[in-house]
Amino acid sequence: MVDKNLAATSSDAETEKKKYRKLVAKRLLFLGICTISLFIVAGVSLAVGSASISFTEAYAAVFNRFFPDYFNISSLADTVVWHLRLPRILMAVLAGAIFAMSGSTTQAVLRNPLATPYTLGVSAGAGLGASIGIILGEGILGEHLMIIGNAFVFSLIPAFVIMLMIKRRGAEPATIILSGVAVMYVFSACNTLLQYFAEANAVSAAVFWLVGDLSRAAWWQLPYVFVVFVACLAINIKLSWDLNLMKMGDDTAKSLGVEVDRDRKIVLIAACVSTATVVSFTGAIGFICLLAPHICRAIIGGDERFLILASCLFGANLLLVADLIARRVIAPIMLPVGALTAFLGGPLLLYLLIRRKISY
Repeated sequence: MVDKNLAATSSDAETEKKKYRKLVAKRLLFLGICTISLFIVAGVSLAVGSASISFTEAYAAVFNRFFPDYFNISSLADTVVWHLRLPRILMAVLAGAIFAMSGSTTQAVLRNPLATPYTLGVSAGAGLGASIGIILGEGILGEHLMIIGNAFVFSLIPAFVIMLMIKRRGAEPATIILSGVAVMYVFSACNTLLQYFAEANAVSAAVFWLVGDLSRAAWWQLPYVFVVFVACLAINIKLSWDLNLMKMGDDTAKSLGVEVDRDRKIVLIAACVSTATVVSFTGAIGFICLLAPHICRAIIGGDERFLILASCLFGANLLLVADLIARRVIAPIMLPVGALTAFLGGPLLLYLLIRRKISY
Protein backbone atom coordinates (compact mmCIF):
# COMPACT_ATOMS: atom_id res chain seq x y z
CA MET A 1 0.00 0.00 0.00
CA VAL A 2 2.84 2.31 0.91
CA ASP A 3 4.61 1.52 -2.35
CA LYS A 4 1.44 2.35 -4.30
CA ASN A 5 1.11 5.70 -2.52
CA LEU A 6 4.75 6.52 -3.20
CA ALA A 7 4.34 5.59 -6.86
CA ALA A 8 1.22 7.74 -7.14
CA THR A 9 2.98 10.67 -5.47
CA SER A 10 5.98 10.29 -7.76
CA SER A 11 3.70 10.14 -10.81
CA ASP A 12 1.86 13.30 -9.71
CA ALA A 13 5.15 15.10 -9.14
CA GLU A 14 6.39 14.11 -12.58
CA THR A 15 3.12 15.32 -14.13
CA GLU A 16 3.44 18.68 -12.39
CA LYS A 17 7.03 19.00 -13.59
CA LYS A 18 5.93 18.39 -17.17
CA LYS A 19 3.17 21.01 -16.83
CA TYR A 20 5.63 23.53 -15.43
CA ARG A 21 8.13 22.86 -18.22
CA LYS A 22 5.39 23.40 -20.81
CA LEU A 23 4.39 26.64 -19.08
CA VAL A 24 7.99 27.88 -19.07
CA ALA A 25 8.34 26.94 -22.75
CA LYS A 26 5.14 28.87 -23.51
CA ARG A 27 6.47 31.91 -21.67
CA LEU A 28 9.82 31.78 -23.43
CA LEU A 29 8.05 31.39 -26.78
CA PHE A 30 5.95 34.48 -26.05
CA LEU A 31 9.09 36.45 -25.15
CA GLY A 32 10.74 35.30 -28.38
CA ILE A 33 7.71 36.25 -30.49
CA CYS A 34 7.53 39.69 -28.88
CA THR A 35 11.24 40.25 -29.50
CA ILE A 36 11.03 39.27 -33.17
CA SER A 37 7.88 41.30 -33.73
CA LEU A 38 9.55 44.32 -32.14
CA PHE A 39 12.28 44.30 -34.78
CA ILE A 40 9.72 43.78 -37.56
CA VAL A 41 7.41 46.57 -36.41
CA ALA A 42 10.37 48.90 -35.86
CA GLY A 43 11.57 48.20 -39.40
CA VAL A 44 8.12 48.90 -40.82
CA SER A 45 7.97 52.15 -38.84
CA LEU A 46 11.36 53.15 -40.20
CA ALA A 47 10.27 52.46 -43.77
CA VAL A 48 6.75 53.92 -43.77
CA GLY A 49 6.21 57.65 -44.06
CA SER A 50 5.90 60.57 -46.44
CA ALA A 51 9.28 59.58 -47.89
CA SER A 52 8.84 55.84 -48.44
CA ILE A 53 11.86 53.57 -48.30
CA SER A 54 12.01 49.79 -48.30
CA PHE A 55 12.20 47.67 -45.17
CA THR A 56 15.69 46.40 -46.04
CA GLU A 57 16.93 49.86 -46.93
CA ALA A 58 15.69 51.19 -43.60
CA TYR A 59 17.69 48.63 -41.64
CA ALA A 60 20.64 49.06 -44.01
CA ALA A 61 20.67 52.77 -43.13
CA VAL A 62 20.82 51.84 -39.45
CA PHE A 63 23.66 49.34 -39.80
CA ASN A 64 25.54 51.56 -42.23
CA ARG A 65 26.61 53.82 -39.36
CA PHE A 66 28.34 50.88 -37.68
CA PHE A 67 29.57 49.02 -40.79
CA PRO A 68 29.97 51.71 -43.48
CA ASP A 69 31.85 49.50 -45.94
CA TYR A 70 29.13 46.85 -46.28
CA PHE A 71 26.07 48.87 -47.30
CA ASN A 72 25.27 51.21 -50.14
CA ILE A 73 22.35 53.52 -49.27
CA SER A 74 21.07 56.85 -50.51
CA SER A 75 21.55 60.09 -48.62
CA LEU A 76 17.75 60.44 -48.43
CA ALA A 77 17.38 57.13 -46.60
CA ASP A 78 20.21 58.01 -44.21
CA THR A 79 18.72 61.42 -43.40
CA VAL A 80 15.15 60.17 -43.00
CA VAL A 81 16.11 57.24 -40.79
CA TRP A 82 18.67 58.89 -38.51
CA HIS A 83 17.32 62.40 -38.21
CA LEU A 84 13.55 61.94 -38.43
CA ARG A 85 12.32 58.45 -37.63
CA LEU A 86 14.85 56.58 -35.51
CA PRO A 87 14.73 58.87 -32.44
CA ARG A 88 10.94 58.66 -32.45
CA ILE A 89 10.96 54.87 -32.78
CA LEU A 90 13.55 54.36 -30.04
CA MET A 91 11.57 56.65 -27.75
CA ALA A 92 8.43 54.63 -28.51
CA VAL A 93 10.23 51.39 -27.63
CA LEU A 94 11.65 52.72 -24.36
CA ALA A 95 8.47 54.57 -23.39
CA GLY A 96 6.23 51.57 -24.09
CA ALA A 97 8.55 49.28 -22.13
CA ILE A 98 8.70 51.64 -19.15
CA PHE A 99 4.95 52.26 -19.05
CA ALA A 100 4.15 48.54 -19.22
CA MET A 101 6.80 47.55 -16.66
CA SER A 102 5.65 50.24 -14.23
CA GLY A 103 2.04 49.15 -14.61
CA SER A 104 2.89 45.51 -13.99
CA THR A 105 4.92 46.14 -10.83
CA THR A 106 2.46 48.71 -9.44
CA GLN A 107 -0.44 46.29 -9.85
CA ALA A 108 1.60 43.60 -8.09
CA VAL A 109 2.68 45.59 -5.02
CA LEU A 110 -0.73 47.24 -4.58
CA ARG A 111 -2.71 44.10 -5.46
CA ASN A 112 -5.08 46.15 -7.61
CA PRO A 113 -5.74 45.53 -11.33
CA LEU A 114 -6.31 49.26 -11.96
CA ALA A 115 -3.19 50.51 -10.18
CA THR A 116 -0.66 52.32 -12.38
CA PRO A 117 1.69 55.28 -11.88
CA TYR A 118 -1.00 57.37 -13.60
CA THR A 119 -3.48 56.31 -10.90
CA LEU A 120 -0.98 57.54 -8.31
CA GLY A 121 -0.98 61.02 -9.85
CA VAL A 122 2.21 61.05 -11.92
CA SER A 123 0.53 62.19 -15.14
CA ALA A 124 -1.60 64.81 -13.35
CA GLY A 125 1.52 66.25 -11.72
CA ALA A 126 3.37 66.32 -15.02
CA GLY A 127 0.40 68.01 -16.70
CA LEU A 128 0.28 70.76 -14.09
CA GLY A 129 4.02 71.35 -14.36
CA ALA A 130 3.88 71.51 -18.15
CA SER A 131 0.90 73.89 -18.04
CA ILE A 132 2.78 76.22 -15.71
CA GLY A 133 5.65 76.31 -18.21
CA ILE A 134 3.41 76.75 -21.27
CA ILE A 135 0.86 79.19 -19.84
CA LEU A 136 2.82 81.15 -17.24
CA GLY A 137 6.27 80.85 -18.82
CA GLU A 138 7.83 79.88 -15.50
CA GLY A 139 10.43 77.11 -15.29
CA ILE A 140 12.15 75.36 -12.40
CA LEU A 141 15.20 74.21 -14.38
CA GLY A 142 15.65 77.25 -16.59
CA GLU A 143 14.23 78.45 -19.89
CA HIS A 144 15.74 75.70 -22.08
CA LEU A 145 14.17 72.90 -20.02
CA MET A 146 11.16 74.87 -18.85
CA ILE A 147 8.36 72.49 -19.85
CA ILE A 148 10.33 69.25 -19.49
CA GLY A 149 11.83 70.29 -16.14
CA ASN A 150 8.49 71.42 -14.73
CA ALA A 151 6.80 68.22 -15.86
CA PHE A 152 9.46 66.02 -14.30
CA VAL A 153 9.61 67.83 -10.96
CA PHE A 154 5.84 68.12 -10.55
CA SER A 155 5.31 64.48 -11.57
CA LEU A 156 7.46 63.39 -8.62
CA ILE A 157 5.38 65.32 -6.07
CA PRO A 158 2.72 62.55 -5.88
CA ALA A 159 5.48 60.03 -5.18
CA PHE A 160 6.78 62.28 -2.38
CA VAL A 161 3.27 62.60 -0.90
CA ILE A 162 2.78 58.83 -1.07
CA MET A 163 6.10 58.23 0.73
CA LEU A 164 4.98 60.63 3.48
CA MET A 165 1.68 58.79 3.81
CA ILE A 166 3.49 55.47 4.01
CA LYS A 167 5.70 56.84 6.77
CA ARG A 168 2.75 58.16 8.79
CA ARG A 169 0.02 55.62 8.06
CA GLY A 170 1.90 52.52 6.92
CA ALA A 171 2.33 50.95 3.50
CA GLU A 172 -1.20 49.58 3.11
CA PRO A 173 -2.20 49.34 -0.59
CA ALA A 174 -5.54 51.08 -0.02
CA THR A 175 -3.81 54.02 1.70
CA ILE A 176 -1.36 54.40 -1.17
CA ILE A 177 -4.01 54.25 -3.90
CA LEU A 178 -6.33 56.72 -2.14
CA SER A 179 -3.41 59.11 -1.54
CA GLY A 180 -2.52 59.00 -5.22
CA VAL A 181 -6.11 59.56 -6.30
CA ALA A 182 -6.44 62.53 -3.94
CA VAL A 183 -3.25 64.15 -5.27
CA MET A 184 -4.36 63.46 -8.84
CA TYR A 185 -7.65 65.31 -8.34
CA VAL A 186 -5.93 68.26 -6.67
CA PHE A 187 -3.44 68.61 -9.52
CA SER A 188 -6.18 68.19 -12.15
CA ALA A 189 -8.23 70.93 -10.49
CA CYS A 190 -5.23 73.28 -10.41
CA ASN A 191 -4.56 72.57 -14.07
CA THR A 192 -8.19 73.26 -14.97
CA LEU A 193 -8.16 76.61 -13.15
CA LEU A 194 -4.89 77.54 -14.79
CA GLN A 195 -6.29 76.83 -18.25
CA TYR A 196 -9.56 78.60 -17.45
CA PHE A 197 -7.80 81.98 -17.12
CA ALA A 198 -5.25 81.43 -19.90
CA GLU A 199 -5.27 82.58 -23.50
CA ALA A 200 -6.67 80.27 -26.16
CA ASN A 201 -3.33 79.53 -27.85
CA ALA A 202 -1.66 78.64 -24.56
CA VAL A 203 -4.57 76.40 -23.57
CA SER A 204 -4.39 74.64 -26.94
CA ALA A 205 -0.66 74.00 -26.51
CA ALA A 206 -1.17 72.71 -22.94
CA VAL A 207 -3.98 70.37 -23.97
CA PHE A 208 -1.93 69.01 -26.88
CA TRP A 209 0.95 68.30 -24.49
CA LEU A 210 -1.38 66.54 -22.06
CA VAL A 211 -2.63 64.20 -24.79
CA GLY A 212 0.88 62.81 -25.28
CA ASP A 213 2.85 62.43 -28.48
CA LEU A 214 6.21 61.15 -29.74
CA SER A 215 6.88 63.96 -32.21
CA ARG A 216 9.01 65.78 -29.62
CA ALA A 217 11.46 62.85 -29.33
CA ALA A 218 15.12 63.81 -29.87
CA TRP A 219 18.48 62.05 -29.65
CA TRP A 220 19.59 63.93 -26.53
CA GLN A 221 16.57 62.64 -24.58
CA LEU A 222 17.22 58.94 -25.22
CA PRO A 223 20.24 58.41 -22.90
CA TYR A 224 18.25 59.67 -19.89
CA VAL A 225 15.31 57.41 -20.65
CA PHE A 226 17.56 54.41 -21.39
CA VAL A 227 19.55 54.72 -18.15
CA VAL A 228 16.36 55.00 -16.10
CA PHE A 229 14.85 52.01 -17.91
CA VAL A 230 17.88 49.77 -17.33
CA ALA A 231 18.16 50.76 -13.66
CA CYS A 232 14.46 50.19 -12.93
CA LEU A 233 14.39 46.94 -14.91
CA ALA A 234 17.32 45.62 -12.86
CA ILE A 235 15.58 46.58 -9.61
CA ASN A 236 12.28 45.00 -10.62
CA ILE A 237 13.88 41.78 -11.87
CA LYS A 238 15.81 41.46 -8.61
CA LEU A 239 12.59 41.86 -6.61
CA SER A 240 10.42 39.78 -8.94
CA TRP A 241 10.16 36.77 -6.62
CA ASP A 242 9.26 39.05 -3.70
CA LEU A 243 6.54 40.57 -5.87
CA ASN A 244 5.10 37.10 -6.46
CA LEU A 245 4.92 36.52 -2.72
CA MET A 246 3.44 39.97 -2.03
CA LYS A 247 0.49 39.13 -4.27
CA MET A 248 -0.49 36.52 -1.67
CA GLY A 249 -0.93 39.22 0.97
CA ASP A 250 1.37 41.17 3.23
CA ASP A 251 1.13 38.78 6.17
CA THR A 252 1.95 35.74 4.03
CA ALA A 253 4.86 37.53 2.35
CA LYS A 254 6.27 38.66 5.70
CA SER A 255 6.04 35.13 7.06
CA LEU A 256 8.14 33.98 4.11
CA GLY A 257 10.87 36.54 4.82
CA VAL A 258 9.90 39.37 2.46
CA GLU A 259 10.50 42.92 3.69
CA VAL A 260 7.14 44.10 2.38
CA ASP A 261 7.27 47.77 3.33
CA ARG A 262 10.79 48.25 1.99
CA ASP A 263 10.11 46.43 -1.29
CA ARG A 264 6.84 48.30 -1.83
CA LYS A 265 8.59 51.65 -1.41
CA ILE A 266 11.41 50.68 -3.77
CA VAL A 267 9.08 49.40 -6.48
CA LEU A 268 6.74 52.40 -6.28
CA ILE A 269 9.63 54.88 -6.38
CA ALA A 270 11.11 53.08 -9.40
CA ALA A 271 7.72 53.08 -11.17
CA CYS A 272 7.06 56.76 -10.46
CA VAL A 273 10.57 57.96 -11.39
CA SER A 274 10.71 55.97 -14.63
CA THR A 275 7.21 57.04 -15.67
CA ALA A 276 7.94 60.66 -14.74
CA THR A 277 11.07 60.61 -16.89
CA VAL A 278 9.18 59.42 -19.96
CA VAL A 279 6.11 61.61 -19.41
CA SER A 280 8.27 64.73 -19.10
CA PHE A 281 9.48 64.12 -22.67
CA THR A 282 6.40 62.63 -24.36
CA GLY A 283 3.41 63.86 -22.40
CA ALA A 284 0.81 61.61 -20.79
CA ILE A 285 0.45 58.67 -23.18
CA GLY A 286 -2.22 56.57 -21.51
CA PHE A 287 -3.44 52.97 -21.36
CA ILE A 288 -0.10 51.27 -22.18
CA CYS A 289 0.67 50.84 -18.48
CA LEU A 290 -2.78 49.33 -17.94
CA LEU A 291 -3.31 47.20 -21.04
CA ALA A 292 0.09 45.62 -21.68
CA PRO A 293 0.44 43.88 -18.27
CA HIS A 294 -3.14 42.54 -18.38
CA ILE A 295 -2.77 41.14 -21.89
CA CYS A 296 0.55 39.50 -21.00
CA ARG A 297 -0.87 38.15 -17.75
CA ALA A 298 -3.78 36.60 -19.62
CA ILE A 299 -1.36 34.82 -21.99
CA ILE A 300 1.56 33.71 -19.78
CA GLY A 301 0.25 33.99 -16.23
CA GLY A 302 1.19 36.23 -13.33
CA ASP A 303 4.74 35.10 -12.51
CA GLU A 304 6.59 38.43 -12.29
CA ARG A 305 9.92 36.80 -13.22
CA PHE A 306 8.55 36.45 -16.75
CA LEU A 307 5.76 39.03 -16.66
CA ILE A 308 8.05 42.04 -16.19
CA LEU A 309 10.10 41.23 -19.30
CA ALA A 310 7.03 40.22 -21.28
CA SER A 311 5.27 43.46 -20.36
CA CYS A 312 8.29 45.49 -21.45
CA LEU A 313 8.44 43.81 -24.85
CA PHE A 314 4.69 43.82 -25.42
CA GLY A 315 4.35 47.43 -24.26
CA ALA A 316 7.07 48.49 -26.69
CA ASN A 317 5.27 46.67 -29.51
CA LEU A 318 1.92 48.16 -28.51
CA LEU A 319 3.16 51.75 -28.51
CA LEU A 320 5.08 51.26 -31.75
CA VAL A 321 1.99 49.92 -33.51
CA ALA A 322 -0.16 52.73 -32.10
CA ASP A 323 2.37 55.32 -33.26
CA LEU A 324 2.52 53.76 -36.73
CA ILE A 325 -1.27 53.92 -37.01
CA ALA A 326 -1.30 57.50 -35.71
CA ARG A 327 1.20 58.52 -38.39
CA ARG A 328 -0.55 56.82 -41.31
CA VAL A 329 -4.30 56.67 -40.62
CA ILE A 330 -4.97 60.13 -42.13
CA ALA A 331 -1.54 60.86 -43.61
CA PRO A 332 0.08 63.30 -44.06
CA ILE A 333 -1.56 64.54 -40.83
CA MET A 334 -0.08 62.85 -37.74
CA LEU A 335 -2.46 62.16 -34.87
CA PRO A 336 -1.19 62.40 -31.27
CA VAL A 337 -0.45 58.85 -30.25
CA GLY A 338 -1.83 59.40 -26.74
CA ALA A 339 -5.30 60.01 -28.16
CA LEU A 340 -5.08 56.86 -30.26
CA THR A 341 -3.94 54.63 -27.37
CA ALA A 342 -6.88 55.88 -25.31
CA PHE A 343 -9.30 55.43 -28.22
CA LEU A 344 -8.15 51.85 -28.88
CA GLY A 345 -7.38 50.99 -25.27
CA GLY A 346 -10.86 51.67 -23.89
CA PRO A 347 -12.71 49.06 -25.98
CA LEU A 348 -9.89 46.56 -25.49
CA LEU A 349 -10.06 47.00 -21.73
CA LEU A 350 -13.83 46.41 -21.85
CA TYR A 351 -13.22 43.25 -23.88
CA LEU A 352 -10.77 41.96 -21.27
CA LEU A 353 -13.29 42.71 -18.53
CA ILE A 354 -16.04 40.83 -20.40
CA ARG A 355 -13.72 37.86 -20.90
CA ARG A 356 -12.72 38.06 -17.20
CA LYS A 357 -9.04 38.39 -18.11
CA ILE A 358 -8.39 41.26 -15.68
CA SER A 359 -6.33 40.30 -12.62
CA TYR A 360 -3.14 41.22 -10.79
